[in-house]
Amino acid sequence: MKIGLVGLGKMGFNLALNMKEHGHNVSAFDISDKIVEAARNEGINSFSDLNAFIENISSMSPKIIWLMIPAGKPVDDMIEKLNPFLFHGDILIDGGNSNYKDTLRRFEALKSKNIEFVDIGTSGGMEGARNGICAMIGASTEAFTLIEPLIKSISIENGYIHTGQNGSGHFVKMVHNGIEYGMMQAIGEGFEILKESRFDLDMEKIANVWNNGSVIRGWLMELAVNMFKKDAGLDNIKGIVHSSGEGLWTVQEALELKVAAPVITESLFARYRSERADTFTGKVVAALRNEFGGHPVEKK
Repeated sequence: MKIGLVGLGKMGFNLALNMKEHGHNVSAFDISDKIVEAARNEGINSFSDLNAFIENISSMSPKIIWLMIPAGKPVDDMIEKLNPFLFHGDILIDGGNSNYKDTLRRFEALKSKNIEFVDIGTSGGMEGARNGICAMIGASTEAFTLIEPLIKSISIENGYIHTGQNGSGHFVKMVHNGIEYGMMQAIGEGFEILKESRFDLDMEKIANVWNNGSVIRGWLMELAVNMFKKDAGLDNIKGIVHSSGEGLWTVQEALELKVAAPVITESLFARYRSERADTFTGKVVAALRNEFGGHPVEKK
């Protein structure tokens, strides 16, 4: 399948490699000449000039363009630039962490031109983007049927779902990220209790044993092993954890729906607090985010 990919950041670059490895013809665009050159070195047809990128994919019928760019205004700006070159039946995919309400607005705006707008909540971090994503897809049945072979090939086994109508993919991913906030916060708090105890404990070994047969085993615990192996006391980073927005959106949605979500809400507040106080809990959560998503940490 031929596909245009806009955005070669941490996720987009690995996604492009994943697509190429599975036999798809990928043309990519990014504003960074350096990143474009790196992608070309990997055999990906890449452009730093948007017009050249559009010309390259103009023969696609239908055009399938996947956006992997920051949520908010950048998505609206890119849609505005691409819109004149999109026609009946073309498919525009937003694979970033957009607010589902923005997705619904964009879907309605593009519907007048009969352009299919698909929202894909993409999970699995950089490793998943490279070796198999977990995808939550909001789309019409027609659009989903058309892109399913692509999605299946780049997803981990049993790792994609057509969640339903447009907007539902980003909605499900939003809640996923809210849960993620709570899970990482609990892990961080647990390790801080261990650290402050009277015992001389090896965090890496504890994380490792917890990840073998315990109830709390899983990828985040595996990442905890990795981070403690790199820096046993996490002494080289600050416990500052930034919020990317989806936790806040989840809490706002819970308030609107009158659903009690105290764990997710408190984990969001803990991130706000971390920006004002350097805690070990914050260090653990910051390091976990860096492990799975390449999110930056603040060094001491």
